[in-house]
Amino acid sequence: MGDASGRSRAGSGTSAYSAARARLEADRADTLARSAALHRDFEGIVAANALIAVDDEHDPEGGTTAFERAHVAALLAQAREHLEEVDRALERLARGTYGRCEGCGQAIPPERLEIRPAAVTCVRCAESPGG
Repeated sequence: MGDASGRSRAGSGTSAYSAARARLEADRADTLARSAALHRDFEGIVAANALIAVDDEHDPEGGTTAFERAHVAALLAQAREHLEEVDRALERLARGTYGRCEGCGQAIPPERLEIRPAAVTCVRCAESPGG
């Protein structure tokens, strides 16, 4: 009998384990690339703003650049948070606890893990209040 990580109790389900690891590694690589692009965008906004205007409050474009800067900063923070989630999922995979719901302890359906490889809860627990 196997768990959601794809490893059977006898240790023979390496194919599902490898697939989960590949999904997490791909998600991690995508997140790192997105984070790098967002960082470049943020630096570009800051640099352009430094050349154009000193005072956001009195510059007609100041509100727009401030919004763009805040928006990119929020996206960058989300990417960093997601990277941490993926890293924790890789740690759970290495420990053999990947694919178990942190809410109820049941297996997270493989379909959910395909869509959200770093998921820590099953759909039922995710939809419950406080989940």
